[in-house]
Order: sequence, then structure tokens, then C-alpha cells
Amino acid sequence: MHKYSVSESVKQRVLRRRDRVIAMDVIEGPRTAFVVVDMQNYFVGKGFPAEIPLAREIVPAINRMAAALRAVGGTVIWVQTTAVGALETWGNHHRCFLSPAAAAKRIAQLAEGSEDFRLYPELDAQPGDLRVKKIKYSAMIQGSSDLPAVLTRHGIDTLLIGGTTTNTCCESTARDAAMLDYRVAMLSDCNATRDDAEHAMTLDHFQVVFGDVMTNDEAIARLAPTAQRTSA
Repeated sequence: MHKYSVSESVKQRVLRRRDRVIAMDVIEGPRTAFVVVDMQNYFVGKGFPAEIPLAREIVPAINRMAAALRAVGGTVIWVQTTAVGALETWGNHHRCFLSPAAAAKRIAQLAEGSEDFRLYPELDAQPGDLRVKKIKYSAMIQGSSDLPAVLTRHGIDTLLIGGTTTNTCCESTARDAAMLDYRVAMLSDCNATRDDAEHAMTLDHFQVVFGDVMTNDEAIARLAPTAQRTSA
């Protein structure tokens, strides 16, 4: 798991914008979703094409956060990248920024019937959890997934973000959610990427500009089963 702590310089930058380092004093379970991004075999499993070894180390923390949120009436959403529709809705990315061989390989390996597409088996996904498929890095951007509609249907306005990679799909989803006026926190020990530097840079910038960064313990300590909100 990444070794991350908020530096004093980042704390001071945050405090110049607001009156406390973590803005969300209370996280109301029924209005909150734990959005777990791309914890699929393709990105997590040993020997799979886009393996992030550190992603396997955050599985216990993700399972713990999911259980804690369910206990207070919250929603757990497992987001999986799919190849379906990728060439139609994200064609320039595949044609211009991937080689033909890499694009074809990605499309084949993220087919929804593939082993790569499936959630990593050690994740504690429950029957009552929700599943969302996305095409692009962000699950919140138009044309990528139906996550915004799912959140609206369930009356959710607060997102806790976990998964892999911290600095690509997790960050993209979290930033776009913040721009759509959700209350957003990235969970530092429920996110993983290739190295500590990339992880830290992403979390530092996110909390200065976009939302909160918390540990699993800090988020769980703020969970409430009913409306007790005291901060934006």
C-alpha cells in the first residue's frame, strides 16, 4: 500500500481556501456512494495486461470501507471499464494515441465476457451493490457511463472514490464529479497506482483544489446513518 500523509505545505494551501483540512465533518450514509473504479482482473490481477501490483494491497481497505458504508445505508458502486462502444464514442483516443496493435488488444481483453473484465475475485462485492460499466477514463463524463443517472436515482450527492489508478481513472472520475457539484473525497488508502510519487501528487492537488482526501479510518469515523450534515 502507498505510504501517504498530507504534508504541512499542502495543509497550509488547503487552509488558505477553507477553515479545516477535511471539509466534510459528517458523511451521511443514505446520500453517499463508495465508487470503486476499475478493480478488475485486467488492472489488478497478477500477470494481467495492465497490472498495478499495489492495487491488490488495497483490497482489504476497499472491502472494509464498503462494509462500513453499507451498515449506515450507503451505496457501493463497482465501476468496470468495458470495450463495448469504445471505438464508437472514444475513437480518436484509440486511433491516435494507441498503436493499432495496442488498441485491438485492449478492445479484445476488455470484452465483457473476458476474464480480464471481471472484478478481482477477492473483492467483497455483494448482491445489493450496484454495477456500472464505463468506456472512458472518467465514469462521470458524458458518453462514458450511466453513473450520473444512477446517482440521481438513488439520491446521492456525496462520493467516496477508491480503486485504480489513482492518477488516471480515479482522479478523472473524482474531478468530474466535483465539477458536477458532488461532495467528493478520494480515500488515500483505497486508491493505488504505479508508485508513491504519482499517488501523492494526485492526492495533494485534488485536496487543494477539488475536494477532500481522507484515510479509510477518517471516512468511517464520519459516517452517519441519518441526516446530520454540518458542512458543505
